[in-house]
Amino acid sequence: MDSIFFIVFRRMRAPLLALVAAYAIAILGLVLIPGHAADGAVWHMDFFHAFYFVSYMATTIGFGEIPREFSDAQRIWVTFCVYATVIVWLYSIGSLIALLQDRTLRRAIEESRFERRVRAIREPFYLICGYGQTGSELVRSLTDHSQRVVVLDGDPDRIDLLKLENLREFVPALHADVRRPDALLMGGLRNPRCAGVLALTSVNEANLKVALAAKLLQPDATVICRADSHDVEANMASFGTDHIYDPFDIFALYLATALQAPCLTLLSDWLGGAPLGPLTEPLYPPPQGLWIICGYGRFGKALYEHLQDQPGIELVVIEARPELTGAPAGTLITGRGTEADTLEQARIHRAVGLVAGTDDDSNNLSIVMTALQLNPRLFTVVRENKLDNKELFDAVGADIVMHPSSIVAGRIRTLLGAPLLSEFVSYARYEEDAWACQLVSRIVALVHDRVPDVWEVRIDAEGAYALLELRRQGVVVELGDLLRDPRDRGRTLPIIALLRRRDGQRSLLPDPDERLREGDRLLFCGPAHAHSDMLWTLQNAHALNYVLFGSSPPQGLVWRWLMRLLSPARRR
Repeated sequence: MDSIFFIVFRRMRAPLLALVAAYAIAILGLVLIPGHAADGAVWHMDFFHAFYFVSYMATTIGFGEIPREFSDAQRIWVTFCVYATVIVWLYSIGSLIALLQDRTLRRAIEESRFERRVRAIREPFYLICGYGQTGSELVRSLTDHSQRVVVLDGDPDRIDLLKLENLREFVPALHADVRRPDALLMGGLRNPRCAGVLALTSVNEANLKVALAAKLLQPDATVICRADSHDVEANMASFGTDHIYDPFDIFALYLATALQAPCLTLLSDWLGGAPLGPLTEPLYPPPQGLWIICGYGRFGKALYEHLQDQPGIELVVIEARPELTGAPAGTLITGRGTEADTLEQARIHRAVGLVAGTDDDSNNLSIVMTALQLNPRLFTVVRENKLDNKELFDAVGADIVMHPSSIVAGRIRTLLGAPLLSEFVSYARYEEDAWACQLVSRIVALVHDRVPDVWEVRIDAEGAYALLELRRQGVVVELGDLLRDPRDRGRTLPIIALLRRRDGQRSLLPDPDERLREGDRLLFCGPAHAHSDMLWTLQNAHALNYVLFGSSPPQGLVWRWLMRLLSPARRR
C-alpha cells in the first residue's frame, strides 16, 4: 500500500497542484472583485460563497449567480476562470487515466492484492514456484483434493492461463521472478500456514536459488525441488533440501526395475495412480538382448548408467553430437537415429528394445516410426517433452511414453498425499517379484478394474480419536479390528494394510493380530467406500465399540439411567 500511495502522489502531484492553484486564484479573484447591488451599493463575496460558486462552476454544473447578481467585472473574471478550470480538469483527468494505465501502479496493486489473498488463507498451503507442465499438473491434483496452493511464475502468460482454469479451490497467483527472495516472502514463505515450498521450474539454477532462499529465510520449511543435473542435486542436498526429484533418474530406475520385476513396477503404477482411474496393463520389457538408446543427453545418460549393469543387456548409443555429450566411444554410432541407415548400423533388426530419448519431440516420433518399420517386434520407449503433443505420442504406438513433468508431478503428489507410500515402494524393491505379483492379485480382487484409493492413518487424537479413548481405558485394539465392517462386524472390509511404521521401524504387510499403539502410522489401500468406513470406525466411539464387542454402551445420562434401571441386577 505504501508503494501504491507513493506512485499515486508522485504521478498526480503536478495535476493536483494545478487544480489547487486554479481554484485558489478563482476564489481569490471573486473575493477581491467588487459587485454592485441594484441600489448602487458595493458588495464583496465572502470566501465561503466564493468557494461554493467556484466548486460548481469548475465542474460546469451551473446553478446561477449567488448570493447576488454579478457585476460585469465579476462576469469577466468568471468567464476566464471557467476556461482555466476546465483546462486544468482535462489535464488532471488525463493524468489520472494515464496513471491507471501505468504498469508500475498496476504491478503494485497486483502485488498488494496478492499479498492480502495469501494472508487471508486460513488452511495449510503449499507455495509452488513455477507453473509449467509439472506445476500445472500438480496444482490441479492438489486443488482437486481441497489442498490450498499459492503460485509464483516468471511468465505472465502462464499466470493468465491459471486464472482461466476451472479449479476446485481459488489459487492466488503472481507473475514474479521466483529467484527473488522478496517474491517468496510475498508468496507466504514466512506465513505459519505455509506447509512447504515446491521449486518446479524448468531451470535448475532457479530451483536451486528457490531452495537456498527458502532454507535461509525459513529453515523449518519443507522444500521440494526438481533437478535435472547431478551437480545441482548435490548442491541442493548440501544445505538440507528435503526432497529432490530427477525425472530422468526416476524413470531409468523404473525401467531397470521393470526388466527384472515387472509386477513391482505394476504395483507402483497402481498405488501411485490417480484414484478411480483404470488399472494399467503390466509391461514386460525384454530383460535380455540388444537395446538402442537414441540421444545421449541427460535422459540417455541416466538410462545408460542404470542399464549397463543389467545382466544380459547389450547397449548401443546413437548420438548426433558425441563431442558435446561425452557418449561412450565403444558403443557409439554417430547420427540422429531418424534415418534408417543409422538404425541399421546399430543392428536394429536384432534389437529387442529402443529408447527415443532426445529433447526434440519430432525427432523422437520419427525415430520410433522408422524403427518399427524396420523391426515391428521392438519394445519402444519414447520421451515426450511437451504435453501439447500428447495425441501424437498416443498415436505412435510406443510401449512406454516417458514425460519428465508427469513423473515429477506424480512423485510429489504421492509424497504430499500419502508420505508412507513412497517408503512402501522403496522397501518393496527389496522383495521378490513373486511377492509383488501376489500383492497385485490381492489388489485386483478388491478393486477389480479401478485404481485403489491409498490413504494413511495416524493413531493420534486427530486421526483416531475413538481408538485412543478406548486405549486409555485399557482396551486392546488390534489392526484386524480396523478391517471389520462397522455395519456388520462379521464381514471384513476390502482393505489391505500395506505398511506400519512405529518408532522408525517399518513393517510391510503387517499382521492383523498386531496391537495398535499411539503414534503408529499405517498405510492402507482399497476402494473409496472402505476408506470412509474405516474413518468412521476410528472416529466414532459407537462404531468402534460395535466392531470390538458387538454392541455399543449407551451414551448420555438418561440412557445410562434407563439401562441401570432395566438391568437384571436392578430388577432383582
